[in-house]
Amino acid sequence: MSPPALIVAITALVMSVAHGVLIARQGDPPVTWFTTGMIAATVLAAYAVVRAAPLRLVALTGSGVVLVAFGVLGILSIGLPILLAGLLALGAAAWSRVRAAH
Repeated sequence: MSPPALIVAITALVMSVAHGVLIARQGDPPVTWFTTGMIAATVLAAYAVVRAAPLRLVALTGSGVVLVAFGVLGILSIGLPILLAGLLALGAAAWSRVRAAH
């Protein structure tokens, strides 16, 4: 099991729910592309929790790229935790690549 990937998956899930709640309280529907992207990032990170997963590196990288992009877009509201989760995912992917090379 990969603790960084688990932290990323949990953070992405929590922030997806937080986004939905915040937007609903404002009386607006959640933005579909943001919700879909966050769910995809959550699923990719959850897949990457299993260290033996064949496409773990691809999943962590994909999750990280989406989360960093969304974190930057939402930096003035809920973006910071999303950005940090994305950086953690990219760091875990880089660390996995280094470990695999040795």
